[in-house]
Amino acid sequence: MSANKIKIKDITSDKHTTTTVVQADRFNPSEQLYVRAVKGVYQRLRQRMGSLLMLFFLGLPWITFHGRQAVLLDINDQQFYFFGTTFWPQDLTLLALLFVIAAFALFFITTFLGRVWCGYFCPQTVWTFIYIWFEEKLEGAANKRRRQDSLPLTFNLALRKTLKHLAWITIALITALSFVGYFIPIKTLLTEFFTWQSSAWITFWVLFFTVCTYVNAGWMRSIVCIHMCPYARFQSAMFDKDSYIVGYNSQRGEKRGPRSRKANHLDQGLGDCIDCNLCVQVCPTGIDIRDGMQYECINCGACVDACDQTMDKMGYPKQLISYTTENQLAGQKTKVLRPKLIGYGSVLITMIGLFFLLLTNIQPMGLDVIRDRTQLFKENDQGFIENTYTLKIINKYQHNTTFTLTAEGIDNLQWYGPQVITVNAGDIVSLPISLGIAPYELDTSIVNIRFVISTGKGDNQQTLSTESRFISSLR
Repeated sequence: MSANKIKIKDITSDKHTTTTVVQADRFNPSEQLYVRAVKGVYQRLRQRMGSLLMLFFLGLPWITFHGRQAVLLDINDQQFYFFGTTFWPQDLTLLALLFVIAAFALFFITTFLGRVWCGYFCPQTVWTFIYIWFEEKLEGAANKRRRQDSLPLTFNLALRKTLKHLAWITIALITALSFVGYFIPIKTLLTEFFTWQSSAWITFWVLFFTVCTYVNAGWMRSIVCIHMCPYARFQSAMFDKDSYIVGYNSQRGEKRGPRSRKANHLDQGLGDCIDCNLCVQVCPTGIDIRDGMQYECINCGACVDACDQTMDKMGYPKQLISYTTENQLAGQKTKVLRPKLIGYGSVLITMIGLFFLLLTNIQPMGLDVIRDRTQLFKENDQGFIENTYTLKIINKYQHNTTFTLTAEGIDNLQWYGPQVITVNAGDIVSLPISLGIAPYELDTSIVNIRFVISTGKGDNQQTLSTESRFISSLR
């Protein structure tokens, strides 16, 4: 073979004797996949993780803290509440950093454990399996559903399909209301929505996310994973031969083929794979894991559980399909600690540390100083040089707070205007003030000064300062 040619793996259908099973073309969006239900260790883990995530997603908007919804992203007022702390647009650096942390966490997990995010945590997967559960309960198992759909529609089947779609729409509506409830107080949202008092925009977004959830989880399913999800396309850049993936042990499984449970398959020249095709039937994306690693695999472990059950019934060792690495399948040792994994982990730890450092240093108040540019200075009736400023005071506390204002940088400054002001929770107050100074107190025409805002006393005192300038005429 030429050195310039790339080695390929032959997976043509005539390589193996395969049991004929009706299976939809996973690359054809118009064909439906009938996913068979399976039980096992990994499916119980996936179900529990999915239930935990659903409870977290649905329950978080209902948690209150100090009389206010604990997590609320109020876009209209540009305020974001998170358990007693108010974040403003100027704090969105934290949000950007949080996205960076999420990205590197995904890179780290993918390099180590493959696409476990897709199989256990991705909302598309969680909601899809919920919809499949209702499908199983109301229409029957996968083979029964396939057979029913090929026959004329009966009243009984139409009723069961109607109940299924009503269940799907209900789940989609609950999902949409919960999601919008992160941006609008959930109690107000539910009251106004179900009494037809919500605004047109709120109604639009609730219905929009309802339709999206219903279509994605009910109809598109694997189409999203195979044709639309960008993660499936760039995951290969993070994989290596030591990444844990769902893999088929071909050395042990081949040559595959049916046989009697009591027969000695080794004498027949067969491997452990009985070619039952259950691994294909339970796969939510419709792939055959025996063809090797494929980008459509979401590492949900359904094929692992199905194969383990078959091996158990046949009296063969389990883990013919398992979470493994390419090196393990090739009989080599897996290296857990490797430069790529260490690099992603180091960056992730650094980003997390920086995030919490910035989080702990967020000031519960804000002060912006706008100097009057229409008149640089003036002389008042006392003969003092006077500069005018507008102070914008932001109260990030979730309760009314009294602030004290001072100016530093020049001795004997005169303050014209209130120096103590109470600001309502989450409000911004514009306060016009002036500073005055006797001309003989100044040595230069421009002096740097600092405005200081403070609240509380003693150890509980919080202060924040902002620089500005005081301009005067030359003596």
